Amino acid sequence: MADHVLEETTPRTLSVPSLRAYQILHLGYTALPILAGIDKFTHLLVNWDQYLSPVLFGMLPVNGHLFMQIVGVIEIVAGILVFFKPRIGGYVVALWLWGIIINLITAGTYYDIALRDFGLSLGAIAMAKLAGEKSH
Repeated sequence: MADHVLEETTPRTLSVPSLRAYQILHLGYTALPILAGIDKFTHLLVNWDQYLSPVLFGMLPVNGHLFMQIVGVIEIVAGILVFFKPRIGGYVVALWLWGIIINLITAGTYYDIALRDFGLSLGAIAMAKLAGEKSH
């Protein structure tokens, strides 16, 4: 029993495969929110305004397009947070993705994207956990 407790409290370093997995996730969860955030202004990938739930749209104090640009700024900040503080940023990105999931479900459409974003949120949590291991 004492060995198990010691094992859980002793700082560890990541194995090489785990470190590589962490690096891939860290790069992805840094770049992707930043790129999606920038695209909220350019609409090169998609017209992001179409994803805004009518339920949420009705509660906004600003128009939907401006709201999506604010979302873009938040996504850019989340990507920067992941870059500098991945252990915290991973959880922030996961929570952000859950907010997107709720938006899509209340829209009554885009369930496929909601499911994809749930998978992405799991990756963000895994990255945060690996970042915690890496920092020991």
